[in-house]
Amino acid sequence: MAYALDAIDKKILEILQEDATIPNIELAEKVCLSPSPCSRRVKNLHEQGFIKRAVTLLEPQKVGLPVSVFIQVTLNHQVKKELQDFESVIGNWPEVMECYLMTGDFDYLLRVVVPNLQAYQEFLDKKLTELPGIDHIKSSFSLKQVRYRTELPLEQLLENE
Repeated sequence: MAYALDAIDKKILEILQEDATIPNIELAEKVCLSPSPCSRRVKNLHEQGFIKRAVTLLEPQKVGLPVSVFIQVTLNHQVKKELQDFESVIGNWPEVMECYLMTGDFDYLLRVVVPNLQAYQEFLDKKLTELPGIDHIKSSFSLKQVRYRTELPLEQLLENE
């Protein structure tokens, strides 16, 4: 049976998405629980798979990775083995921050971060274009990040009650 979230669970998730380092006592106060039940709920949300992991988000400029590139990749053939091979290889490249299998005019959309254009050229020459089965690559450089969120909207969680 699926775990049914209530309004307190939803509030806990919203708060933890905003700040995963919040002390349990402070979290408990914000959701109007005592610390022990709050801690149990957080543990349960982890165990039920609602919380994947807690991370620290870094500022790309400060760590020397100011260039974001969105890359559309089209493969020669969309057969399962070629898709799996592509995903396996790029999954190990630290520059690849996100990768999505797409519908439409291309097969994959990647977001890559690099320190500069020369580093991107090296990534393209020494990694991406060396992969077998690639038919087409189209790169688009981000000029400015207009919006970036890590928090998922959770309004739908309690709509069916």
